[in-house]
Amino acid sequence: MTLLKVLAFSLVILLSYTFFANILPQVQSNPPPEEEAPSPGDMDVAGMIAWGEKLFSGRGTCTLCHNNMGRAPDMLAVDLGAEFATRLADPRYAGRAKGLSGAEAIEAYIEESMSEPSAYVVAGFGKKGTNDTVSPMPVVTAAPISLSEAEMAALTAFLQSRAGVEVTVSLPRATEAEGESAGDGGEEEGPAETAAAAIEKFSCSTCHDLLGSGADIGPKLGGVGARLGRAGLRQAILDPNATIAPGYEADLMPGDFAEQMRVSELELILDYLMALPKEEGGE
Repeated sequence: MTLLKVLAFSLVILLSYTFFANILPQVQSNPPPEEEAPSPGDMDVAGMIAWGEKLFSGRGTCTLCHNNMGRAPDMLAVDLGAEFATRLADPRYAGRAKGLSGAEAIEAYIEESMSEPSAYVVAGFGKKGTNDTVSPMPVVTAAPISLSEAEMAALTAFLQSRAGVEVTVSLPRATEAEGESAGDGGEEEGPAETAAAAIEKFSCSTCHDLLGSGADIGPKLGGVGARLGRAGLRQAILDPNATIAPGYEADLMPGDFAEQMRVSELELILDYLMALPKEEGGE
């Protein structure tokens, strides 16, 4: 009789845990399919502009800073033709577009601003204490963003189009680079298997000073595990507007990580953040 009571009690407990596990909100375990890049045969000017627009608000992470929050110039809300002309005429500008004119100058300036963002910093948008000589913008060809030559060309085409000038990006260069990329297999990206890989995959170090990136767009995260706890960190990633850190604006952090991350990837990032000492990121 005692054995039956123990078995019955164990069954009730097991069913209770199962019930509660199923009513709790679940993180999407599989991300949506990766957006396919255009094939080399489709890489005409119109296709590059359309692809560049998607990159600007997607994988390129441009809209994380280039928005109406004031952290970087709002590229989609200004007259880019006039804006680029003003920058190229600035006596401080001495970059690779110097001596060029028209659309070619704008092409050179756009490419330079992505690959060497500190070559010229728009007044008022430099890192604090650098007198506008160091840009907070990451090099987009390097990790964690790691845009390919074709993606750089597509973004340049999009911004040239927004500026109202002829698209002068070299199509053969972009097509060849994308052809090499497409030959790698084109399979869906697998799950990140380490915390560092997950942080790079979701561009966390673009805004936060993680993995030695030095980024200061988002809050410093040293000791954040002790401050927020694991549950608080999980909410901060999956619902970033639920609680806004003092001095920061809403909507600065993407709100769709619940759809993008696998559960395993989220847990890797949480493990990493929970272990961050105060010395690494400060208060």
